[in-house]
Amino acid sequence: MGHAIVSSDLAGVFAAHERYAILSHTRPDGDALGSQMAMKAVLESMGKEARAFNDDGVPESLRFLEGAAGIEDPSGREAAEAEVILALDTANRSRLGENSLAAVEGAGRLWVNIDHHISNEGYGDLFLVDPGAAATGEILYHVIRELDLPLPPAARDALYVAVSTDTGSFQYANTTAGTHEMAADLVRRGADVGAITTALYHDYPFRRVELLRALLETLQRSDDGWMAWWTLPMATKERLGVMPGDGEGLIDIMRAIRGVVVCAFFEELEDGRVRVSMRSTSREADVCKVCAAFGGGGHPMAAGARLDGPLDEAVRRLVGTVRVVSESPAEHR
Repeated sequence: MGHAIVSSDLAGVFAAHERYAILSHTRPDGDALGSQMAMKAVLESMGKEARAFNDDGVPESLRFLEGAAGIEDPSGREAAEAEVILALDTANRSRLGENSLAAVEGAGRLWVNIDHHISNEGYGDLFLVDPGAAATGEILYHVIRELDLPLPPAARDALYVAVSTDTGSFQYANTTAGTHEMAADLVRRGADVGAITTALYHDYPFRRVELLRALLETLQRSDDGWMAWWTLPMATKERLGVMPGDGEGLIDIMRAIRGVVVCAFFEELEDGRVRVSMRSTSREADVCKVCAAFGGGGHPMAAGARLDGPLDEAVRRLVGTVRVVSESPAEHR
């Protein structure tokens, strides 16, 4: 178990070390990659050496960001010569990915874990975890401001993307006055909201529309309308040529259905397992507890897990568990 720190503790880390490796979780979203890109740009502006690795790379929807080219594929690489490993937006070490972990393998390296997931395991030597932050990018923003670190344009835009995507474009309940104040400051510093918003939300490939049509055909609701879910089999993914990131945000369509409190997106993976993403419209329906029962985690109103297949059985197990899992979660693993 690591040692909990605050922003000011990182000043000593940055003063004492020159070489950094920056990681985030597999199947990365805007917060994971935006946080990586931002920290890489900040550290390089400080004259440090920084490399960023992600097992799954940058999805098409985020490649417009200046920092996207700096995210490296770690597969087959020799261990990076880093003194400090920054693990961002990742609740447990294994989700950083086998190849990324191999790329930073080595004794004597300082691990710093910065995250906003309530399910974070506190791994590493030092950890800064704030479940009240809307995004890991929001935590990094405050670190940058409190330590008076440089904020180059690449970091500025990446942080805006991080907080925008993890708040559903500032629509989710995790959006606070502080979140808006952060965004306003980034705009004052030159972030082009129109251009970023267009690239993020208004420039989808047609296959995403085809994907939505296919998902809607599988949509189901519980008899009382309290829960909704849809499924994405491998056969559909192959037929449509679905790429990583194509389904990002589509679950909010179910979340917006009147009367729905919990919704789930089940995606069949190549290894036969099933990835589930869950959302809730009420903190009283804690989907983090549900996902934790299956080895996953996240936030009370947004969480995920991976279940054993086949797909239909995974759906049956989770849907049948949602209302009771908080009572005895170990029974449903």
